[in-house]
Amino acid sequence: MIVPFELPFSQAAVDDLRLRLERTRWPGEIPGAGWDYGFSLPFLQDLCAYWKDSFDWQAQLARMAQFRHYRFVAGNGLGIHFIHERGRGPSPIPLILTHGWPGSFLEMLRIIPMLTDRFDVVVPSLPGYGFSDRPDRRGVNTFAVAGIWVELMQALGYSRFAAQGGDIGAGVSTILGLRHPGHVLGIHLNYIPASYRPHVESGPPLNSEEEAFLREAARWFDDAGAYAHLQRTQPQTAAYGLHDSPAALAAWLVEKFRNWSDCEGDVYRRFTRDELLSQVTLYWMTETIGSSFRMYYESARAPLQLGSGGRIGVPCAVARFPKEAPFPPRCWVERGYNVRRWTALPAGGHFAAAEEPESLAADLREFFASVG
Repeated sequence: MIVPFELPFSQAAVDDLRLRLERTRWPGEIPGAGWDYGFSLPFLQDLCAYWKDSFDWQAQLARMAQFRHYRFVAGNGLGIHFIHERGRGPSPIPLILTHGWPGSFLEMLRIIPMLTDRFDVVVPSLPGYGFSDRPDRRGVNTFAVAGIWVELMQALGYSRFAAQGGDIGAGVSTILGLRHPGHVLGIHLNYIPASYRPHVESGPPLNSEEEAFLREAARWFDDAGAYAHLQRTQPQTAAYGLHDSPAALAAWLVEKFRNWSDCEGDVYRRFTRDELLSQVTLYWMTETIGSSFRMYYESARAPLQLGSGGRIGVPCAVARFPKEAPFPPRCWVERGYNVRRWTALPAGGHFAAAEEPESLAADLREFFASVG
């Protein structure tokens, strides 16, 4: 069942948020530490002061409401929020865009208008994110989400469609191609799922480029992967403080926007305060930080590992944004994917649709024009 969805607003919830920000108990910091120990205290205090005194959540909801929002109830009972914008041109291609963590459907707002000349654009919120339901059962992983997306697209009248994603969305899009190839025209990725492992034993030995990538990936997870280890092993423990403290939530999320975007350490080069705080406030108002972590926990128990002869056979395009790391070489990806297009972009990072929407939209249009 699909019904229109009106974005909710609660003044009482806004007042509670401001009160909690006012009462934040700040930790100490070593003088001159900057970002060496983690999120900078002066930066966070300034951001939270703006959040408390100047940020207008109702105005941000009005910006979101310029798009058409709906809810869909899947066969397993989960309610899924999504945007659906129909294309203007002749015979538009159905396209589903899937976000990742720590983002949301808000990542896609800039790119949607750039795609509706060629595509019918569908942007769902992952289960446990934003205005979608929070799963109350085990097993809602990327494989389950891919099945829900097929249900959703069929309910919209699309028997075959294109899929695009980064981060978790890249995993969902990959599984759409792996498990549901009859429904998928092709997949476009700006990230290769971290759990992806081709069956190396059935192919040629690893070359030096692949071995270097695996060493770099291991180093990256040692240096910067503590968040992922925590979220996939003990998500409930981490959720308590972040669910209760808006300052803690802002630090946990905005740190990733700073570290993973192409901003050279100045996150405001890529995102305004309002854009960052819209992401954080969406998690806060929908109480979904804990449920967003569960996708890590569940998907870690269902990794994307291909057996002997396993392959994602649908046409695949990869957009390589330079600040997305760690990123495997093409030869590693081609062991498991049917790579038809590989584009190295000059700028951009983890949040490609928000950082470089023009580049991503152009690559999408060119790829699906060749396979649609």
